[in-house]
Amino acid sequence: MNRLRMATTTAPVETRAAGDPSETLEDYTLRFAPRSYRRWGPGVVATSALGGIAYLADFAIGANIGMAYGTASALWGIAIAAAVIFLTGIPLAIYAARYNLDLDLITRGSGFGYYGSILTNVIFATFTFIFFALEGSIMAQGLQIGLGIPLWLGYAVSSLVVIPLVIYGMRALAKMQLWTTPLWLVLMVAPLGYLLAVEPGSVEAFWDYRGSDGQQTASLASAMLAAGVCLSLIAQIAENIDYLRFMPPKTPENAGRWWTAVIAAGPGWVLLGALKQAVGLFLAVYLIGRSAEGAGVANEPVHQFLAVYERLMPPWLAMVLAVVLVVVSQLKINVTNAYSGSLAWTNSFTRLTRRYPGRLVFVFVNVGIALALMEADMFSVLNSILSFYANLGIVWIVAVASDITINKYVLGLSPKEPEFRRGMLHAVNPVGFGTVVVGGGVSIACYFGALGEGLQPYSAAVAVVLAATLPPVIAVATGGRFYLRRGDDGLAHLPMRDELGNPSAAELDCMVCAQTFERPDMLHSATGAGALCSLCLATDRDGTHVLPATP
Repeated sequence: MNRLRMATTTAPVETRAAGDPSETLEDYTLRFAPRSYRRWGPGVVATSALGGIAYLADFAIGANIGMAYGTASALWGIAIAAAVIFLTGIPLAIYAARYNLDLDLITRGSGFGYYGSILTNVIFATFTFIFFALEGSIMAQGLQIGLGIPLWLGYAVSSLVVIPLVIYGMRALAKMQLWTTPLWLVLMVAPLGYLLAVEPGSVEAFWDYRGSDGQQTASLASAMLAAGVCLSLIAQIAENIDYLRFMPPKTPENAGRWWTAVIAAGPGWVLLGALKQAVGLFLAVYLIGRSAEGAGVANEPVHQFLAVYERLMPPWLAMVLAVVLVVVSQLKINVTNAYSGSLAWTNSFTRLTRRYPGRLVFVFVNVGIALALMEADMFSVLNSILSFYANLGIVWIVAVASDITINKYVLGLSPKEPEFRRGMLHAVNPVGFGTVVVGGGVSIACYFGALGEGLQPYSAAVAVVLAATLPPVIAVATGGRFYLRRGDDGLAHLPMRDELGNPSAAELDCMVCAQTFERPDMLHSATGAGALCSLCLATDRDGTHVLPATP
């Protein structure tokens, strides 16, 4: 049998319905990322992942919550949200980098089941097109101010320009993120440092700012409302994991760099995000203090940076640099939004229909939904959209983190080794699925005031508490019976891990597509005729190859 190496651009079976694009186009959608493809060092992977947080939405979010609740409450809200996001991101990032799986594959075996995680896929896909629309709106504002392009046309330009960049997956994205990061840092950090140096009074004005609530001191209710908006970003860890799954194996030689990269690019992103939110509020207060007109645009990042640039240079150059900053920042994040969204939609569609149309189809789907949101002016109702979405994002991320931390490593009810393959998992696991349904439903009811006005500001906190506690409670109640449908994949003679605990690089030929895949992606066919890859099994429409359940 002809053995095709995965590191080449030869297409596996998943591309057969899409004509025959290269493997680079598909970027290991729906499957384990093999060692032969993971040729980047820890630093490159981390830089690529962190490039995705170049977005300017943090500045708009910080400005919006500060203008609503004042500096003190906003900063407390930012800190609370950052703490939750950092702590929940640690187990997810480590698990993804160690086992080279995206968050959907992790979610399947961490309390949701093979089909149950489709619910969380939809939640994540929603995150990607909401934030694509938000970032695209900011870019369109920059194009309108700098080039006079109407907003409706700017929305279209900011959407369509990312598609060529997303087509080629991780290889192209890594290069783009690396090349643009230095320019982004200079354009963002230098003017802020200058403003702090020449106008120290702006710092005092920032601390004294009371917002529309008129509160100079922090209010717990206001801080929690602000935290709820910030917590809408909790699903960002899933986008970072789409890069972290390409981490190289952890060895004694690279252990220090490996851990640094995983923590920095995993949960560490939120530290930069929180700082950007605080800076966004700082710049908004500066704009409001400059003129009455400034209050109307203080939550728009392009105006925030334009105001600072104008202190440094001639107006024409300030305008040019402000537009460049906006365009670079938005491209860096929206290629990630489009990329990750395409993975999420493809995962759901393939499992439900057992057909694989190719990842690129869903790049266009995700971008199209985001464009519709932009044209509907979602930017004007930003706080409401993000506050509502946060309840769903929180229960998913916190539930998976709880399952990994408590159910796997404390209670021992959830298998420590990841599992994502069809036939090995139950269709639905009530541990995670039930948590999202119950926790999400209760927190959303709280958000709309159904549980009383006194509890309404705390819907995000309700979501966190329920998502952290329900997984172990349900796991204990069910005895962990709904994790594994069977414990043997028929290839027990081939170890799943190497001597260092990394996924094995041993290769097997798939009996269905006749291509070569590494051990973690393979399992035996129920026909007894040989082994097949996880995607061929996922698209097995009549279940011929699905292994039977074991007692």
